[in-house]
Amino acid sequence: MFDDVSSSALRVAVAGLAARQSAIADNIANIETPGYHARKVKFEEALSGAVAAGRSPESVTPSVQRSLEPTRLNGNNVNLDEETLSHIDTTMRYQLTLRAVEFKHNLLRDAIRGV
Repeated sequence: MFDDVSSSALRVAVAGLAARQSAIADNIANIETPGYHARKVKFEEALSGAVAAGRSPESVTPSVQRSLEPTRLNGNNVNLDEETLSHIDTTMRYQLTLRAVEFKHNLLRDAIRGV
């Protein structure tokens, strides 16, 4: 029951969004660190492709890449405005995904109770 495509996709999405939140926190924490390059987490395209191709979403893992944005004089390329907006977007997606997980579990609970 928990191995269906939608449950697997939701688990992968939660893991990917959590990894992105961690990367954003690291980026903001290192905003003044000389030579630090911001990290970006990607997983949505791979997840969508796996579901569309009928493959198990469980094989999808978030990829962490260095940002290719231009650097400041100290070699750092963290953009606080971009990180703030990404944080807000990621938080909203994370909350929505958790609500979907909760909804699936509530449906299962109701089915078991016979409601």
